[in-house]
Formats: sequence, structure tokens, C-alpha cells
Amino acid sequence: MKTMTKRKEARALPLNEILAGDCVEVMNSLPENSVDLVFADPPYNLQLRGDLHRPDNSKVDAVDDAWDQFDSFKAYDKFTRAWLKAARRILKPNGAIWVIGSYHNVFRLGAELQNQGYWILNDVVWRKSNPMPNFRGKRLTNAHETLIWASKEEASKYTFNYEALKSLNEGVQMRSDWVLPICNGHERLKNAAGEKAHPTQKPESLLHRVLVATTNPGDVVLDPFFGTGTTGAVAKKLGREFIGIEREDAYREVAAKRISKVRKFDKESLEVSTSKRAEPRVPFGQLVERGMLRPGEELTSPRGKVAKVRADGTLVASETKGSIHQVGAALEGAPSCNGWTYWHFKRDGKTVPIDLLRQQIRAEMADRPH
Repeated sequence: MKTMTKRKEARALPLNEILAGDCVEVMNSLPENSVDLVFADPPYNLQLRGDLHRPDNSKVDAVDDAWDQFDSFKAYDKFTRAWLKAARRILKPNGAIWVIGSYHNVFRLGAELQNQGYWILNDVVWRKSNPMPNFRGKRLTNAHETLIWASKEEASKYTFNYEALKSLNEGVQMRSDWVLPICNGHERLKNAAGEKAHPTQKPESLLHRVLVATTNPGDVVLDPFFGTGTTGAVAKKLGREFIGIEREDAYREVAAKRISKVRKFDKESLEVSTSKRAEPRVPFGQLVERGMLRPGEELTSPRGKVAKVRADGTLVASETKGSIHQVGAALEGAPSCNGWTYWHFKRDGKTVPIDLLRQQIRAEMADRPH
């Protein structure tokens, strides 16, 4: 019955659609526990006072749209409470959320996330490599925005593709400060009048990193402030399903046109580097059960240590008995040892790491129909 219910909910989701209306009302109409990730770029409540001009007296195209204006912090907090509550309801138990903001609103967002039971995992500083300068010279140039990544709750087993991010960063751990350019040039969408289609359009590079890091192909990503569809465009390329919510007709029109031109990457290109921890566990004893290694067969270490395989999947070396890890550590006088890379066996005159046999079993498991 549970499986049938999940299938019905999956069918009820308006996948790869842009929904018109108020984000809270629309999210409340969606099935509970149905979305893998929420990416939210809410109004920043910039509290602008008058026009802003450059030194040459030309007017800056600032964010002065009605959707970014609130009567007070109290009104903004009420709005934030409502949409975060609606988003949390539709997140799956192991789901997560990303919110992005500036100094105007991100601290209020962070407090409300914690108030509602979300569990903050990281805050990420998006350092803009080409920020807009400070024209008045009365403050520091505002060269970054902040993203908050949080799981639905502390116990959530959220997705984090650590190895994929490491690969994106040339083999080095990805840090929480990301240097990426703002959206400009050919990526910046324009309306019929040749003006910016949206004042706060985010670069696709930012969404690419977020989605590669915290979703998998086939996951459902919801954006309650869809704008001109950056989240949907990147989700489609990366083989994720998306749901967009946008109340402004003009933005929905631009987003739909944009996404219709996007092509999904092929299946092979969507694969990313996976963490070894995420791979299926293969007990050493399974190699013995399957006859890939025989009881009594000798294993050797890179430094010439020798141990014999026993029928129960343990090793014996002199007076030492135990698992491949325990025996390796004892022989080396070390606190721990990765037995899979430490021990080798001989086949056809060649010395081969036992990990090759584990990988063979894992490959067989991956080929089985799900």
C-alpha cells in the first residue's frame, strides 16, 4: 500500500512545469514529502531609498520591483515564516533546502530556518568575481551573497556528492567560498525592449554546482521563486525533474521559452564521481565463499608481510588472527589499516590487490536490474 501511495503522489506532482500563483498556496497544494530539494531565491527586501546613480549621473538599474518591497521587517518575517513552513512540508524526510540572500535578509532567513527545525549544514559565500562597484563610496563594495544549505531535520540523510565536488575543484576539497561571476553577457536574458528580463537572475554556474553537489539524476527540485527559470534550465540539463512557481506572467513567459530550448545531457555525461562510502559494502568473507580466494591461500603486503586466508573470512599471521584490517594493522604496528589496499594475492605470476575482487563484485551488483 505504501508503494502504491508513493506512486500516486509521484504522478500527482506537476513535474517540469511552471506553476502560476502565490508560492505558499501552490506549495500547500502539493503532496507532502514529495520533493528532494528546494532552491529558493526569495525577495531580498532591499529597502532602497531613492534612485542610485553612477559617477556619470546615469541611473543604476536597481531592484525596485513591487515583489521586493515589504512594509516592515515584521511583514517580511511573516512572509518568510509562511513559505519556509510550506517548503518544509513538501520536502522528503531526507530532503534539503538552499536559500540565497544578501546582508539585507540572509540573517533573518537563517534564524527562521532554525526556528522551524531545519538543520543548517553549511553557509556558502558566493564571492562575485565581477561585482557591481559601490558608487556612493560610503560602504564597502558588496561583493558577495550568502547561501544557506540545510537539511529538513538533524537526522536527515541528505544527498552530498563529495567526490563530485572534489572533481569539479581539480581534486581538492570544495570549500565554502565560491568564486563565480554574476550573470552577464549572453547568459543575461533580455525582454522585448532589450532590458534585463529579471534584475536578480542567477548564473547557471551557481545552480550547476548546487545541483551536482546535493541532488542525483531523477531527483525533484522545486524553486518557489522561479523568476526566469535558471533552476529549471540547469535541472533539465542535468537530468533532474523540476517544479517552478512564479506569480509574474512576464517571468513565466521568459522562463518557459528559455527552458524549451534546453537539451538534457546524455546519460553517460550525467554520471559523477561517487564516494567510496556510498558504494555497496562487500565483506571480505564473500570473496572466500565465492571461491575467488581459497582457504589457506597466502596474501602478501607491499613490505613482504604474509597472512593466510581462513574459511570464515579472517586471516592468520603468526600469532595474529582477525579481519583483513586488524591483521594488517597488527603487523604494521599501526592503529588502523585499510586491508583492501594493503593485502595482495597472486594470479598467473602477477601480484594483484584484493580490492580488484571487491570491485568485480560491485560491478556485478550494479549490472543487476533494480
